Amino acid sequence: MSKKLSKEGEVLSPVQKSSKENENLGLLNDNEFKIWVSQLKKDIRSAQVKASIHVNSEMLRLYWRIGAEICEKQKNVKWGDGWLKELSRVLMSEFPNMKGFSYRNLRYIRQWYLFYNEHVTFWQQVVAKISDEVFFSVPWGHHLYILTKCNDVKKAIFYLSKTVEHGWSRSVLLNFLDTKLYETEGNSINNFSKLLPNPQSDLANQIIKDPYNFQFLALENDYREKELEDALTENITKFLLELGVGFAYVGRQIPLNVGDETIYPDLLFYHLELRCYVVVELKVSKFKSEHLGQLGLYVSAVNHIKKKDIDNPTIGLLICKTKNNVMAQYALESTNQPIGISEYQLSKLIPKDIESQLPTVEDIEACLFDNNF
Repeated sequence: MSKKLSKEGEVLSPVQKSSKENENLGLLNDNEFKIWVSQLKKDIRSAQVKASIHVNSEMLRLYWRIGAEICEKQKNVKWGDGWLKELSRVLMSEFPNMKGFSYRNLRYIRQWYLFYNEHVTFWQQVVAKISDEVFFSVPWGHHLYILTKCNDVKKAIFYLSKTVEHGWSRSVLLNFLDTKLYETEGNSINNFSKLLPNPQSDLANQIIKDPYNFQFLALENDYREKELEDALTENITKFLLELGVGFAYVGRQIPLNVGDETIYPDLLFYHLELRCYVVVELKVSKFKSEHLGQLGLYVSAVNHIKKKDIDNPTIGLLICKTKNNVMAQYALESTNQPIGISEYQLSKLIPKDIESQLPTVEDIEACLFDNNF
């Protein structure tokens, strides 16, 4: 039988080995030891994140300088059309372990620099929104998505700001780019400014979108409200992502006892930044003024039954298939509950034989980004 050596090289007997293992087990069960190790892990992860951000920031600042140099040389020298490819070859040969010098990436660097220099006020805009330090902390892959999806600097800064504020991953950023968050955020018809105090009214107006994109649902024609509700709750993670940051799902058809009757709002959420409940009512038809009476009742009931003293006033969100904006605005003037009215959109179903021929996300990323960045 082999014998285990200690750190000092001594041979441990079976009794000593058992004693040592019991000692280690005791440490693992010691609360003070576990708390200390847990804090050390947090410190190490924090240092890793900071180091990663620092490296990313330095790389982007280098890209920015390279972009400026490339654009300057293009204006002042006559080296022919192939000089950028030659630059890529030389840099990749000289720095084989350094990423980002492929011909494709150098073209993106040039495009990135030019895009943000189209307007002389860009840096003033960035400093006012997120500062140039934060701008250079956004990962390069995120910058490329924003660059390929945005057609003006103001829109790009919006997504840069949101990425930094909420720590979006690349996939989350891509989702919001595809669902046009910039165009839809804060577009709902509502009466928040009239019925909610500041700053809650401004924030409520900002978080409610119009329209909502339910492209992740597969519903057949002539679906009913219950089927829409079922589909949304079955896809609650994607639904929450579409609603936006801060929404926490409480439940569906939660019974609210009002006197000797019980009412059931479609969906109930709590918004972590607004610090209030949000009652969502779904309609698969065009907006009608009588919809507000039903939703207003739900909002009032939640205020009486669910709301705590520390919570802000509950708001209602009516999501309907279509609406007449003027009619919706007039109808809101007749209610004393804070309500927003938005539309939703469904993507058309794709036949299976066509769907199988569509490129995957991986295929698209492979076309956009090579292994050098």
